[in-house]
Amino acid sequence: MTLRATFLVLLVIFTTSVMSAQVRIAAGPMVGHVDMREARLWVQTTGQADVVFEVEEATGTNARLFRTRSIRATRTNQYTVTAIADSVEPGKTYTYRVVIDGVAQPLPYPAQFRTQPIWKWRSNDLPSATMMIGSCFYVNETGYERQDTIGTEMGYGSGFEILDAMTKARPDVMVWLGDNVYLREPDWNSRSGILKRFSHTRAFPPLQPFLASTAHYAIWDDHDFGPNNSNRSFWGKDNALEAHTLFWPNPSYGVGGKPGITSTFELLDVQVFLLDDRYYRVPENMSGGEQTILGEHQVQWLLDALSSSTSTFKIVAVGSQFLSTDTTKESFIHVPAERQRIIDHITQHKISGVIFITGDVHGAELSKLDRAGSYPLYDFTSSAITAGSNKNIAKQPNTLRVDGTAFGGHNYGTITVSGRRRERALTLRLFDEQGKEVWTRTLSERDLR
Repeated sequence: MTLRATFLVLLVIFTTSVMSAQVRIAAGPMVGHVDMREARLWVQTTGQADVVFEVEEATGTNARLFRTRSIRATRTNQYTVTAIADSVEPGKTYTYRVVIDGVAQPLPYPAQFRTQPIWKWRSNDLPSATMMIGSCFYVNETGYERQDTIGTEMGYGSGFEILDAMTKARPDVMVWLGDNVYLREPDWNSRSGILKRFSHTRAFPPLQPFLASTAHYAIWDDHDFGPNNSNRSFWGKDNALEAHTLFWPNPSYGVGGKPGITSTFELLDVQVFLLDDRYYRVPENMSGGEQTILGEHQVQWLLDALSSSTSTFKIVAVGSQFLSTDTTKESFIHVPAERQRIIDHITQHKISGVIFITGDVHGAELSKLDRAGSYPLYDFTSSAITAGSNKNIAKQPNTLRVDGTAFGGHNYGTITVSGRRRERALTLRLFDEQGKEVWTRTLSERDLR
């Protein structure tokens, strides 16, 4: 072999080695909280690297390309990065790409987001928007699944084609209602175990297109907080909180100077309240003393925030069912004083437009509580996306269930706000894993006044 040929071979080997060692995208990118003049963009890399996002307006002849501040992905933060695109303008669609150590990362699907438009004090023809909801997302991993009586490993997750339907639906935002990650026994007792589970679930290939083109928000429930039915006594809850902050770029974390995942955001004239049903939750079998799911400071914040909200609709998102009377489930029926306090406050202060959205129970249903002298309260439960389904939900004892709304298959829901000013309406829809509509209900602004 000539010296030149030898040099070329060595060059190819060196180049191949460098390319194989190059840090790449491990999961994402994902769009987080999006407002009028700011958007949060998230990605996880395969190793330590400098990450920036290049963002460009999708339409217009004078579209401007700008870059976010460079952020270092490190092992300490599980190689996750949340960057803020702070040069965006209201009501515009933007495309973006991830640049790792100066190398743009190609994606086989669209990566884009739309900022919220300016709508107050404008025309009476207000824009519309759609929020998707769902809970209980389980991704199988060989070696970490349950086994049946003959030792065969059984995956609890199925029906992953639902992710295609969710992506094609193109909602403006997605609210994950808890159990978005299923911590297993090897996971929850260590920080590294929790972070590995979050990383594995987030990197699931069929999930990636959905993450890249919809604004995502998340609360938690027991399975992404700790063991099954876990509460404030779980010693590793701060590890779970850290993981949640690393993997979900919500608007904020905690209220009243206390830790947790509580937050809020607005989608047009809808304000969504993201509640924490685990960090302050008392054990269900503890008799006497304070009986709470939310904790006093969070309840007081919610009551104040509902009273202060000027939005047409106020949507309260919490992992556990709020209205259901089924005592066999982990729900607010087990803390009747706290549940009634919230209901009474809404009634006494004439707070209009309140509905609840919940998950947890591996089935879907709509609950309705009639109130004397006021409008009914509704609780739209959507569960499960891919975890095991509760085929018997229609037979379970929820006396407030709206006839025809129980569904025991994999599902997701949508809530669309539309209509002219002072004639707004929420359209609630439930879809199966193929994206086929199961049922629909419409609640007008007048109905919730």
